[in-house]
Amino acid sequence: MIRSLLLSLGVAALFAAPALAAAPVVEAPAGAVRGEALNGVHAFRGIPYARPPVKERRWRAPEPAARWEGVRDASRFGASCHQPPSRPGSLYAPAEAPKMSEDCLFLNVWTPEGARSAPVFVWIHGGALSGGSTSEPLYDGAALARQGLVVVSINYRLGVLGYLAHPQLSEESPDGVSGNYGLLDQIQALRWVRDNIAAFGGDPGNVTIAGESAGALSVMYLMAAPPARGLFHKAIAQSAYMISMPALREDVHGTPPAESAGVELARKLGIRGLPRLRAADPQELTVKAAMAGYMPLGNVDGKVLPAQLVEVFDRGEQAPVPILAGFNEGEIRSLRFLLPPAPADAATYEAAIRGAYRDLADAMLERYPSHDLDAAMLATTRDALYGWTAERLVRSQTALGQPSYLYFWDHGYRAADEAGLHAFHASEIPYVLGTRDGTPPYWPAVPDTAAERALGTTMLGYWASFARDGRPAAEGAPEWPAYGEARAYLGIAGNPQPGTHLMPGMFELLEQVVCRRRAQGDQPWHWNVGIISPPLPPEADACR
Repeated sequence: MIRSLLLSLGVAALFAAPALAAAPVVEAPAGAVRGEALNGVHAFRGIPYARPPVKERRWRAPEPAARWEGVRDASRFGASCHQPPSRPGSLYAPAEAPKMSEDCLFLNVWTPEGARSAPVFVWIHGGALSGGSTSEPLYDGAALARQGLVVVSINYRLGVLGYLAHPQLSEESPDGVSGNYGLLDQIQALRWVRDNIAAFGGDPGNVTIAGESAGALSVMYLMAAPPARGLFHKAIAQSAYMISMPALREDVHGTPPAESAGVELARKLGIRGLPRLRAADPQELTVKAAMAGYMPLGNVDGKVLPAQLVEVFDRGEQAPVPILAGFNEGEIRSLRFLLPPAPADAATYEAAIRGAYRDLADAMLERYPSHDLDAAMLATTRDALYGWTAERLVRSQTALGQPSYLYFWDHGYRAADEAGLHAFHASEIPYVLGTRDGTPPYWPAVPDTAAERALGTTMLGYWASFARDGRPAAEGAPEWPAYGEARAYLGIAGNPQPGTHLMPGMFELLEQVVCRRRAQGDQPWHWNVGIISPPLPPEADACR
């Protein structure tokens, strides 16, 4: 009755549904986009940064997307790039299988409402260069955007579609090279950011590239790639791995040429000639290539990647930018497929280490003792891939006079620790991106406690401030010292604690192993360590 009376008095508006926030529209050089308003952040999803790499553009360098007319709907993510299905039960498997297409070169932008010349944070997802997608909730950019950053996440070609090299592909290339297409996609996305991000409130002169695992490998590739120079100004590498790469046309470090590997893959798949390869179903090709053992990696082609990463960084030819890098205590706890079968007993372990490491065997057994074989094997592979790389990165950038920050993630919580996954690979991501409510279904549930929320706030602050001005700082948290001569780092278990000389002697020992393999020239360096290490070459003059 009261409602009827009020309606008769002309106040029906009092009962109307609350007005929704107007969908934000940005006029960018690439074209106009309409996004979504999200509590102080504007999100724009599924923006194409390159022409679809389909048909004749499969296995070619990306071409800039044509400017579109009208206002493009940017409220939904674009398709993910083709990839094999997730392993059942994997704690990294998303809740839903991604919608995939070869037309997948999309990026997403989260920008603070009213942003002007804000720092830009470009996230490159991980997944061994064979999986992953920006649509995963774990990579949502809204929380970082609320820290005052313009956040961009990018898809890039994966697997055989992103990294295949082949003599016929090289012949048709203007540069005479092939492979590295996924890396070229990332470079094209950064060019798009340079040309368009100001329209979204970002500063193209203050861009940080960041990634975890294969995303961090990509960060190193970008730091080494001449075509990417000047497109970014800071770098974050979470659990990077500086492993050896194939060369395009030469046998190097015990690895066949990338072109030869491409020819052999086509033979295994029974597909002859580029026309048939380009006509093959993209998902079927992706899955069959993975089953045939194809491992996507960048290749040293002299154009995009001029040399092995270790050589580029040794020469000081990488991008001279500040860096934040680190690794996790339990990296291999969730990556046990990288480990060989456990030895029968301590004596067998020690004999294998002595047979492989020769004059360095005592140092290896002191660092990775036999009294706990599982712990020794986990630590050996962790350090060879991730620990050595993280310290090498901060040492290299320090040598260029760039501010460099090292971290060691040792944080655990009940669900993870009870599953034997203390500080597992990628477990820092929900904290540094502010996506603790976006983890995949099999991910050990992060508890919603005051302590976990506080750590998340601190990590967001460190990452955002580094992107802002090259110095990680968080309100109410310890000062994070630069690596410098003191070899400082930040240990993150419960509350962050600064320290010096993380794992004394670890870097020097593993650097000696890699140096000898490089000097001899017929051994790769990756997870072929510990009891499955090939016999270590003798000490070389270059390694003294």
